[in-house]
Formats: sequence, structure tokens, C-alpha cells
Amino acid sequence: MTWTGAADAVSAVLLLAGTALSLVAAIGALRFPDVLTRMHAATKPQTLGMLLILLALAFRLREPSVIGMLLAVALFQLLTAPVAAHMVARSAYRRRYFSDEAIAVDELAGTDGERP
Repeated sequence: MTWTGAADAVSAVLLLAGTALSLVAAIGALRFPDVLTRMHAATKPQTLGMLLILLALAFRLREPSVIGMLLAVALFQLLTAPVAAHMVARSAYRRRYFSDEAIAVDELAGTDGERP
């Protein structure tokens, strides 16, 4: 097997793994009961799935300009997904869009006057 054939095989495996993780994230975002678990499903597996898809594209295309753009997309994804998840979780906490049983330890209770 040549380098091109091996890179294409690795690309196919990474692409399948990335799409499977993205599918799991979409199903979790639809099926989970509250905001906090949906947020988890929408950020963690989706981010890893997207990174695997971008890595598959890098193995398949193998052009320096394309790889640079894919790295920029991956960096942007890694910088924005945690911030967006934190903002969604903080907003859900302030508006009490979760059940009290969902949180084992409430470290924010009484610290900044958000919850009585």
C-alpha cells in the first residue's frame, strides 16, 4: 500500500468516526432532558467529531494552504465551544432551567447573589 492509499484509508476511518460522534451529539441534544445535559452533548462529542472530520480532510487533501485553513477552523472551534457552553450553562443556572436533583454540589449558591 502506498502513502496515498494509507492516507486515504486513515482519512476514511477518521471521517466515519467524526460523523458518528457528530450524530451522537445531535441525538443527545434532542433526547437529553435538561439544558445542562444537552449542553454537554452539544459541545464535547460535537467538538471532537468536528476535529476528527477536519483531520480526515487534512489527510485526504494534503495541500499546505488547505491544511492551514483547517487548522484555523479547528482553533476557532476549540476557542469558541467552551465559551459558548459556559455562557449557556451560566444562563440556565441564573434562570433555574434545571432540576435541583441534577446538581450534586451547588458551588455557586450564595456566592454572587444569583440564587436565593
